[in-house]
Amino acid sequence: MVPLAVSPDGSTLLVADEVGQTAFSGPFSALPVLGGSARRLGSLSGTAADFSPDGRLIAYGNGNALGVANSDGTDPRTLFTAPSRIADVAWSPDDKTIRFTVSYGLSSTGALWQIRSDGSDAHELLPNWESPPNQCCGRWTPDGKYFVFYSSRNIWALQEKTSWFGKADRQPFQLTSGPMTFSAVIPSRDSSKLFVTGALARAELTRYDTKSGQFAPYLSGTSADGSAFSRDGQWVAYVSYPEGTLWRSRLDGSEKVQLTFPPLSARLPQWSPDGKQIAFFAFSGSPHPKAYTVGSDGGQLAQLLPAGDSAEEWDVTWSPDGQKICFGGAPADPNSTLHILDLKTHQISSLPDSHGLFSARWSPDGRYIAAMPFASRSLMLFDFTTQKWQEIAKVSMGFPNWSKDSNYIYFLHEEDQPSVMRLRISDRKIERVADLKNFRQAGLFNVALSLAPDDSPLLLRDTGTTDIYAFDWKIQ
Repeated sequence: MVPLAVSPDGSTLLVADEVGQTAFSGPFSALPVLGGSARRLGSLSGTAADFSPDGRLIAYGNGNALGVANSDGTDPRTLFTAPSRIADVAWSPDDKTIRFTVSYGLSSTGALWQIRSDGSDAHELLPNWESPPNQCCGRWTPDGKYFVFYSSRNIWALQEKTSWFGKADRQPFQLTSGPMTFSAVIPSRDSSKLFVTGALARAELTRYDTKSGQFAPYLSGTSADGSAFSRDGQWVAYVSYPEGTLWRSRLDGSEKVQLTFPPLSARLPQWSPDGKQIAFFAFSGSPHPKAYTVGSDGGQLAQLLPAGDSAEEWDVTWSPDGQKICFGGAPADPNSTLHILDLKTHQISSLPDSHGLFSARWSPDGRYIAAMPFASRSLMLFDFTTQKWQEIAKVSMGFPNWSKDSNYIYFLHEEDQPSVMRLRISDRKIERVADLKNFRQAGLFNVALSLAPDDSPLLLRDTGTTDIYAFDWKIQ
């Protein structure tokens, strides 16, 4: 269970079940703070929620929908459909306004929005303040004077009530600075203090040895997210964590070359079969990622599709012959569709019946494409010989990886017992490969999984620090 909100009288905790990196929605329950059984709140589910000031209503985000329901789960109704997934919800102390974060996929970009509690006047809170917007998870101080949130690693405040001259400064002002990343801000009940989470991001790449059952540093413990290896196993491409820069080197770290530079923030590189190019997707000045290719020797960087299109391009994967690239939309977009680009003709086609699917992975033997539907609770397999999809697993998952012989798909599972699992294609059997219960994960998407040339699981171990800080601030 994940706590989402506390009732105004402090008696009830609103929780969601099974919300994690690979599950975007969970059913809501009310849990008595002083002990007792959780009570399901009707059919309500989502990833974010907050009580109204009088405790009678709940505002919640479920996918792209912002809804309101009675606090017992009855009478749910949709107030607004956002342009992307709603990641956080806050109700104003005067009951008139609901603010929420619109999160663009699994990227760090997001924008604060607000709407009147009657469902009118929905709009972005801080248009043109940042490009791309990178705001999240705000809360009003209980006195209603300020709205505090985090953006670009720091805590900011927005004045709400008017000054002596009848105007409020509508530009946010920065409250924190330094090498740490500050987030999760909560004002104290008397509005005099702020409680924040401060984190210093560090990580090391580790390999799981299936024989010994132990984790050990890999590639000298480089902080490498999305590690990918050339077909001959001699070269590695990876994205540095937390910077988001794409690199290429030999396995011993020699002949290291930087392939991308800020403001480009790269994700999940994939080698071309001939080893000459690396495809990836990246964020740069927009919440909508685009697909790119770059020469593995540091050659020309090129956008895969023409610039100007606002569509999102995620999870690039090469066909084994190197003639095509498949890509899709955002994980949080129920309308995502898989597309295939023919690199010779530059024609784009949609993979049949792929509406609602994302995270495509082409099998090394070329016969299949594996993908996940919205909410990441099953795995679909497209067979090019039959031109049909088939559900081959019903389990929450993330970061699917084909084994080199195309016989298995490895994936992360978090819903009950965090672990690396693998699915055998021949008989659909699922087995647990590595227990991650005591393994603290990190990554540009908070978790990561890739495979070494011998199909050993590679994960990014979190070696950073996270602490909760309290500081006083003067309210005018």
